Amino acid sequence: MVMSSFKKFGLLAMVAVMVLMLAACGGGSSSKDSSSSDGKKTLTVSVDEGYAKYVDKIKSKFEKDNDVTVKVVKKDMFETLEALPLDGPAGTAPDVMMSAYDRIGSLGQQGHLAEVKLGNKDQLDDNDVKQVTIDDKVYGAPAIIETLVLYYNKDLLDKAPTTFKELEALTKDPRFNFATEKGKSTAFLAKWTDFYFSYGLLAGYGGYVFGDNGTNPKDIGLNNAGSVEGITYATKWFQTYWPKGMQDNKSADDFIQDQFVKGKAGAIIGGPWSAASYKEAKLNYGVAEIPTLDNGKPYSPFAGGKGWVISNYSKNKDVAQKWLDYVTDTDNQNTLYDMTNEVPANHESRDVAAAKKDELTSAVIAQYANATPMPNIPEMAEVWTGAENLMFDAASGNKTPKQSANDAVKVISDNIDQKYQK
Repeated sequence: MVMSSFKKFGLLAMVAVMVLMLAACGGGSSSKDSSSSDGKKTLTVSVDEGYAKYVDKIKSKFEKDNDVTVKVVKKDMFETLEALPLDGPAGTAPDVMMSAYDRIGSLGQQGHLAEVKLGNKDQLDDNDVKQVTIDDKVYGAPAIIETLVLYYNKDLLDKAPTTFKELEALTKDPRFNFATEKGKSTAFLAKWTDFYFSYGLLAGYGGYVFGDNGTNPKDIGLNNAGSVEGITYATKWFQTYWPKGMQDNKSADDFIQDQFVKGKAGAIIGGPWSAASYKEAKLNYGVAEIPTLDNGKPYSPFAGGKGWVISNYSKNKDVAQKWLDYVTDTDNQNTLYDMTNEVPANHESRDVAAAKKDELTSAVIAQYANATPMPNIPEMAEVWTGAENLMFDAASGNKTPKQSANDAVKVISDNIDQKYQK
């Protein structure tokens, strides 16, 4: 799940310094045997189990065309990336793997990923390329796009709300009254205590994480006038409309999912990864863009997804580059969509997917157009820690929105100064 990816890299940060010099030496060579039993060169591709059938389906043509054996390893993506700084020098890392976009920049900058060429660059836009680029160097090939969307219950709502004014109006509907707290409503729910979910609100009001398109950690925009206005608007929901449990970041998501699946919430903000559980629960749900904010601007959540990357320790970088070109071409991206229902980064494939009129696909594509590429510089790690209480302190009334924003930015700024001095 993408929203938890940024919290899984403590080990990576600890070992990065230990192996950085190893990564830089010898062109990142590996001691791993790169030949199969039949004498052919072997390309090891590591993917989550959910992508294994897809890779198995498309690999035979690549093997034949390149006289290579593709060995598929099923392993959690984050475990693979966390282990790369140690497995690479040890010669046990895969040649190719997938990575969440927000990890590609730091892994590349630390020397663990090889620079790559985008063989299908004509099917990408600037935002797609930015997701895999740091310091003007490209370290991955975009494969999948994802972002937050609006889910709504079609048994309760005739159509998707298109503005936050409509969402506020729904709180007056007695069907959504929260039984144990008088005057509170579950008409619309969003986990805004989690910065990944609340960022789109702040950005819609003019806030930002780092200046210069996410590359300048000295310029933090989470306490500017726009961010404060966004936090102020959010406190209206926390204090006026929502049950008190919505302030608890640890349990809020469980509460939201429970209320939505049980038909007690009209609409929620969530990620495309949630759709499978709603289908399993046989919920009659729809998917749409997140409604327009009160200032008339679009909600602007983080643009996320995954790309294919090459280990800098691989002995097979030439074949690995061919794999990246192959797996991201239009035909194979079409197959990816058909088998996983995840939206391809390749624009021709994205158009093919959109033509199938799937609500989730259409919503992700439309919302992605207004999404903000997540900063991929290492300093982004300090934002997740520093912003943990950004919304809670204001929502609980412990601080004013301005005080909450200023304090969060100070924590972020101080941590960056301490850990990333140059």
